Amino acid sequence: MKKFAKKYINQLISTLQEMDVDAVAEIINALENVKGKIYVIGNGGSAATASHMVNDLGAGLRRRKIRSFDVESLSDNTPVCTALANDIGYKNVFYMQLKDRITPDDILIAISCSGNSKNITKAVKYSKKIGAKIIGVTGFDGGKLKEKSDINFHVPSKNDDYGLVEDMHMILNHVIYSYYIENSKK
Repeated sequence: MKKFAKKYINQLISTLQEMDVDAVAEIINALENVKGKIYVIGNGGSAATASHMVNDLGAGLRRRKIRSFDVESLSDNTPVCTALANDIGYKNVFYMQLKDRITPDDILIAISCSGNSKNITKAVKYSKKIGAKIIGVTGFDGGKLKEKSDINFHVPSKNDDYGLVEDMHMILNHVIYSYYIENSKK
């Protein structure tokens, strides 16, 4: 166990040292200039990251009177997600929630380790057609999401390194959140 833990920690440290800070700066710049709403989507662990991001960028910054983003995770409403999945297919879960709501003034943050989840790529394709800015948060080889993103935070990794990729996605969230906290003290 100790050998594995040390190996994992060393992989995480190495991945952290390679973190794309230019992409982080681009994401913060996009958030600074958003005129509309921020939607966040993800499946599984990425859905948890989406929820955490909404908590931090929404209530976390608002209660500290730092910033009041209009931000929503489309993964959070279980009845809506399961109804859509049951009635019209899982690939439509996010697309249908964005349909006729997302605007060119909005941002869609799509979080996906593989970048190939059909419900993510369908929502991204629709949102891009509307003119919304797409922020992709990816891992592995980035998949289709990396290609379709206006801004992409990518964690290059083997196709089964979910832990490391999801760790880095959460760290991205905390870097952004901490930036706002730190910047408010100036």
